[in-house]
Amino acid sequence: MPERIALYPGTFDPVTHGHMDIIARAVKLVDRLVVGVAINIDKAPAFTLDERVAMLQAEIARSGYPIPVEVRPFDSLLMHFAQEIGAQSIIRGLRAVSDFEYEFQMVGMNQRLNPAIETVFLMADPRHQAIASRLVKEIARLGGDVKAFVPPAVEAMLKEKFG
Repeated sequence: MPERIALYPGTFDPVTHGHMDIIARAVKLVDRLVVGVAINIDKAPAFTLDERVAMLQAEIARSGYPIPVEVRPFDSLLMHFAQEIGAQSIIRGLRAVSDFEYEFQMVGMNQRLNPAIETVFLMADPRHQAIASRLVKEIARLGGDVKAFVPPAVEAMLKEKFG
């Protein structure tokens, strides 16, 4: 049986408890997981690509998953990157109906580009449904407490970034 490889793509600016929850649940479904860190200048990330990759690598190393989980940056079309790494599926997290509407359109386009790659949706744990990286950055920028939303090392990076 071929190795089941999945891709969990995102900007991860910064990585949150919600992201880590999706990773922890995705590793139960596949033999190998690649966390793809998107290079998306349109989103004007607060953290550099290297910082986001390092953040994820550190959190994944602390988690001790039972399968290989690799962090890789990418700046190509998602489906091209999925093909490059040999992924048979793409993992996406859903928090709300608005996420579904966007993701529904993306799945339609991705299926046209490569019908062999399936998209798997994981609903956000209710404890993490309100967490969005964009909101976490805003709270941190305004001096709020982000402890409930991000791992401790990420909290420290946010404090250093936004002082």
